Amino acid sequence: MAWAAQAWLPANTAGLPHIPLLAPEAAGIEQSLGQASGQIQQNTDPPYRIPNVEAVVHWLRDTPLRPSNIRAPGKIANTFATESFFDELAAAAGKDALAFRLRYLTDPRGIEVLRRAAARLGWNPRPSPQRADPKGSVLRGRGLAYVHYKHDEAYVAMGMEVEVERASGRVRVRRVVCAHDCGLIINPDGLRSQIEGCIIQTLSRALLEEVTFDRSRVTSVDWASYPILKFPDVPVIEIELIDRPDEPPVGAGEPASAPVAAALANAIFDATGARLRTVPFRPNRVKAALEASPSS
Repeated sequence: MAWAAQAWLPANTAGLPHIPLLAPEAAGIEQSLGQASGQIQQNTDPPYRIPNVEAVVHWLRDTPLRPSNIRAPGKIANTFATESFFDELAAAAGKDALAFRLRYLTDPRGIEVLRRAAARLGWNPRPSPQRADPKGSVLRGRGLAYVHYKHDEAYVAMGMEVEVERASGRVRVRRVVCAHDCGLIINPDGLRSQIEGCIIQTLSRALLEEVTFDRSRVTSVDWASYPILKFPDVPVIEIELIDRPDEPPVGAGEPASAPVAAALANAIFDATGARLRTVPFRPNRVKAALEASPSS
């Protein structure tokens, strides 16, 4: 019947009051532009046909941190929230996650990427979470997520297969499929490479990466305290490109990043029955969610 969302975001990300860059500021150099972090509020509202939608952004004038650019600023977090909650609604209704999305989606290009991703993943319709072996040491699941990037650019649907070690909480992503529609494709090989980079980088962010800080500075300043995904943990990645020569090219530098964390969280929920709402999904956080979840 209705959807309401609220976000609290630093004002410099609105693209209006730019904050100064640190190095010129320290050198006493006057700056006329400075730094902005992109349209971090985009995709706060869902892409589905819902009769009543309210999405409110509260711009914070003061913040202890200086946000800066990273791939798909804001859209990964917003899609994580939207697609995780839509998946939660499907589970609460006892409905298959794909069928539930298609029920509320009217854009034919969005419908096509979802259907293609699900077909490549070998989607078997059923509600989530699946019935796991109560004595199994490794839990397995699958998840979906969808985004129409900025509601104006590429259409991306992503599916994942994961394994979760019950004892440790460690998550292994075994397989990722991505259906991608960015209009006219000019360089298919370059596009595939770009999508692979989006997926691997954002998996690393969702599973491991976290900036830590105290009241005066960032404390994660080396590769021991700021881990990234390594080659042995890179999953099988399958990409399905949808070429639309009659449509304008809308870019592929960031859209495939947006649904990664949501698809991953939804797959973990399908495997374990535990809903993760905070990234990164490090083993200790996953294990705590498993212990708190009655269905796992």
